[in-house]
Amino acid sequence: MTDSEKPTNFIQQIINSDLETGTVKQVITRFPPEPNGYLHIGHAKSICVNFGIAQQYGGGCNLRFDDTNPEKEDEEYVNAIIEDVRWLGFQWQGDICYASNYFDQLYSWAQYLVNQNLAYVCELNAEDMREYRGTLTESGKNSPFRERPAADSLALLEQMKNGEIDEGAMTLRAKIDMASPNINMRDPVIYRIKKMAHQRTGDKWNIYPSYDFAHGQEDAIEGVSHSICTLEFAANRPLYDWFVANLPLPSTPHQYEFGRLNLNYTVTSKRKLKQLVEEQHVEGWDDPRMPTISGLRRRGVSATAIREFCDSLAVAKTDGVVDMAQFEHFIRDDLNNNARRAMCVLQPVLLTLSNYDKDKTEVFSAPGHPGRDDLGERSLPFGRQIYIDRNDFSEDTTLSRKKFKRLVIGDYVRLRSAYIIRADEVIRDSQGSITEIVGSIVPDTVGQDAPEGIRPRGVIHWVSAADSADCTVKIYDRLFSQAAPDSGEGSFLDHINPDSLKLLGGCKVEKGLANAVAGDHYQFEREGYFTRDSQSTDLVFNCTIGLRDNWKA
Repeated sequence: MTDSEKPTNFIQQIINSDLETGTVKQVITRFPPEPNGYLHIGHAKSICVNFGIAQQYGGGCNLRFDDTNPEKEDEEYVNAIIEDVRWLGFQWQGDICYASNYFDQLYSWAQYLVNQNLAYVCELNAEDMREYRGTLTESGKNSPFRERPAADSLALLEQMKNGEIDEGAMTLRAKIDMASPNINMRDPVIYRIKKMAHQRTGDKWNIYPSYDFAHGQEDAIEGVSHSICTLEFAANRPLYDWFVANLPLPSTPHQYEFGRLNLNYTVTSKRKLKQLVEEQHVEGWDDPRMPTISGLRRRGVSATAIREFCDSLAVAKTDGVVDMAQFEHFIRDDLNNNARRAMCVLQPVLLTLSNYDKDKTEVFSAPGHPGRDDLGERSLPFGRQIYIDRNDFSEDTTLSRKKFKRLVIGDYVRLRSAYIIRADEVIRDSQGSITEIVGSIVPDTVGQDAPEGIRPRGVIHWVSAADSADCTVKIYDRLFSQAAPDSGEGSFLDHINPDSLKLLGGCKVEKGLANAVAGDHYQFEREGYFTRDSQSTDLVFNCTIGLRDNWKA
């Protein structure tokens, strides 16, 4: 289906109407993360929606950091977000924007609201403010400071800005309607005292604007035509519109909300993700089990797979939960088409071929990808001793060929891209464990059919004992064992999957992968899809995903 044949979603319908009526001349969107954590898969959908719509209509998308709360924000998060957006394949228009760029203008607009009798300095403490605010079923009541003269509020606001008032002693509040059924409209706080240096403005400010006060005004300054948010901001839209209507802004932006992306078997609350990191349940924000974009990248998920998954999702006015298997389908499909093939033996056992010359070495050729001639060929050194996987061998000669298509004592199997071999005997250590398998090749069977009377059980992978590389393999599974880990009784931490990481040392991989690059993708034949770990100086491979879904009911 071409782009022109795809049904339009409700946001596209709004934009089409705005362009047809001349309400909007150019489509400008924005992606406005708060730099208080790393981006996750839910943000990826928002990125694809905002940047994708801008691209579709020949407009632009701003990358803007809503850095209004220095208590929780950090330059580390800023840099990580920039890297993630670029890695996903998107480019913002112009320079990166910051809410802190507009602090002077926002303060001026706050003074304007005071002068218009639309804002006042309030001295209720946090507890009293909650009491005055009311509940979902009961109206709030006016602050005793609500009718404070504008001149007095302006003077106090200046003192707040200059650091002359203690934290928590005063706030600046919009004067709207304490009886509003929408609690967000009950005289919301628009400035709080925070005597804390900002990562970009230093010690200049002792007060910082609320997100709700900054949001629409930033959009207006930047000329954003369609401010597209996720659904949890729907209740904030009347406040957004109130500020836009009551301030002398350079443009008139409008906010629209769509359903956010929720995946089962994970959590996407930044607070909970931060808890996982700080309590060391994971290695960090980029732990490959995390739903963060940096974690998915380190695990080996491609930007293409993430974009195609996000583009497959409906842009609707309701929230929903997407099955993790749907995301994994896009990951597998992308890797199946693009990952180079290789062989890695996860649980190696030595196999000596008694009828093969010990001084002889052959080099066989195998495709880099069975369906991609552009990925060329790879070389497979072969000698008297090779490694096969311990799970690919059994001494039980009663096993049927249907149940066990691997190597059995006295029977045959084909080595991938090499000879047919037979297992003849085993060598054990003093504890009785198998340390070596002794076998033999069937001559002239490389690339040839089996001779008459010989029927291999199946095909197994292998690597040369003399020409392979030692590596460590990390096998990852879903971080949580429950589909909805953060619902119901108890803590979401109670549902962490104890088998979400298995570390396999002493693995053997094709020698050609000794210099594998993080971000390159490989299918380890018969095992799964892997990439080199970007955070390890040793040769470590992360399992991106298995060849098939093991979570099916």
